[in-house]
Amino acid sequence: MASLVPCPHCGQRPKEEFTIKGAALTRPTAGADASDWFDYVYLRDNPRGAYAEYWHHTSGCRRWIILTRDTVTHEVVASHDAGDRSRSEARK
Repeated sequence: MASLVPCPHCGQRPKEEFTIKGAALTRPTAGADASDWFDYVYLRDNPRGAYAEYWHHTSGCRRWIILTRDTVTHEVVASHDAGDRSRSEARK
């Protein structure tokens, strides 16, 4: 993985400033059945290619970002504030 991570708030920062928190998956709706929640909590695909993950800028702005990176080359494809995703999902 590149040694610099593009934070949408701070710019290019060393990866050591961040903590990786996991896959950025869409939560099931409140009325979803138990099998949907089981799949969301316990089952993960291990894809090759672009994959979105939650990262926390622990030694910087302390904001949550969604970093999309290639799981094969570790190249960073995109980076944006995680709050932007939450607000856009809330509008649906």
